Amino acid sequence: MPPQSRRTKTATTDGVVPGRVAKSVPRTPAKTAAKSTAKGPTKRDRIATELRRMISEGELPRGSRIQQDVLASMFDTSITPVREALRLLEAEGVLVGEPHKGVRVADADYEQVKTVYLLRMLVEPYAMQRAARRLSPLDIDLAERLVTDMEQAAEEGDRARLNASNYQFHFLFYAKCGNDGLAAEIDQLWQKFPWDVLQVLHDRADETSNEHRSMLAAARLGDGDALAKATRWHLSRSFLALGRHLTGRPVADPFDVDND
Repeated sequence: MPPQSRRTKTATTDGVVPGRVAKSVPRTPAKTAAKSTAKGPTKRDRIATELRRMISEGELPRGSRIQQDVLASMFDTSITPVREALRLLEAEGVLVGEPHKGVRVADADYEQVKTVYLLRMLVEPYAMQRAARRLSPLDIDLAERLVTDMEQAAEEGDRARLNASNYQFHFLFYAKCGNDGLAAEIDQLWQKFPWDVLQVLHDRADETSNEHRSMLAAARLGDGDALAKATRWHLSRSFLALGRHLTGRPVADPFDVDND
């Protein structure tokens, strides 16, 4: 069982779609397709990143309509980069285009969420296992500070800081897996995930903290197998809770090959 950690009072999250992060916790970037050139992100990328954040934090509710002229005014730009950003988010499944109705925020679909989890289960434990042999003592110390920061942010109800530290914690490992392409693919999967829905699962707060502590303990020992196992447990528990929330009933573990 994961080691016990302090109790938290508010909802938690198992990650965050890359977006605005707390100034006190700088983001460790994965090299993703969302990064445009060495000169920095384009207007399209900046708009897409901010929209992902707004959706992940519930500022743009599920099903809400997206008005291009409003976004153009908000970002002080022309319609062209707004349209490009919306097309990008449609391709990611974050937004849905409907004939004669425009674009809206996609609903959290159980089958889509399950698919994302299955893909995460296939790649994230492997990336963690690779990272275990490449982590320095300074990396481990930073990971511990990030776990502590998540616990404090949850206590204080600071969702933005919690999200930022959580993303930093996970991608501290993925950035050390020795394969930039793999880290980028994981980043893309995280962008497709309905983090805003996951954050309403208040009963996951203590469990998630314990799971992160278990991952940290395995990393400190340099035990790749234990770190991969703790990551699988983390993903499985997260999915089962979210699946129950989305369907209103207990769901079968999709990581069991005998379940459809």
